[in-house]
Amino acid sequence: MSFTERLWARIAPIRAAIDELPFLGALADGSLPRERFDHYLRQDALYLGQYARVLARVASLADDPDELVFWAERARDSIVVERALHARHVDVMADAVASPSCAAYTSFLLAQSRGEYGVAATSVLPCFWIYQDVGERILAAAGDLTNHPYGDWIGTYADPAFAEQTLRVRAIVDRVAEQGDGSLRGRMASAGEQAGRYEWMFWDAAWRMEAWPV
Repeated sequence: MSFTERLWARIAPIRAAIDELPFLGALADGSLPRERFDHYLRQDALYLGQYARVLARVASLADDPDELVFWAERARDSIVVERALHARHVDVMADAVASPSCAAYTSFLLAQSRGEYGVAATSVLPCFWIYQDVGERILAAAGDLTNHPYGDWIGTYADPAFAEQTLRVRAIVDRVAEQGDGSLRGRMASAGEQAGRYEWMFWDAAWRMEAWPV
């Protein structure tokens, strides 16, 4: 079993909790209230602005030229491709303030990206893998997306190209883990697990339309 397969098994309880989130159930069947979806998109746009910086920093840590290019391209996609999807639905920067969960998640990722390559790469893996996994299963539940109110979002994360990117991230993480020692693998696993928790928190916050209490 590879390192990423073991990590996937380790975060199985988190993934199960994600599957039960009301936001994702309502997104799949199209019943998600528009104001909740718009709140999610604005928060995701804020997230992507910081996530692009994280990916650029991961690129700067890369010890392989091809991997450096891969991360740099993903940083560009986070701004050019994904935020264009958001902009089709909402004015992403209209009075947008990062929620507590969004701020916590991006702060965590930025902190991980200032350290070791393996830890930084593993910290962004759940954003790829969990989104791909959730997207594929939402697509299966939603069926034909032609008239689905959120079909373009679902289609993006269930896209085969996104699945290929996820496999590439897994391969990078597995390579670094295999070449490292047990201590490094422990730090990588902890970073991946914590990022998985933040994935749950982000969707839960969207359902609650989380805002700062004061």
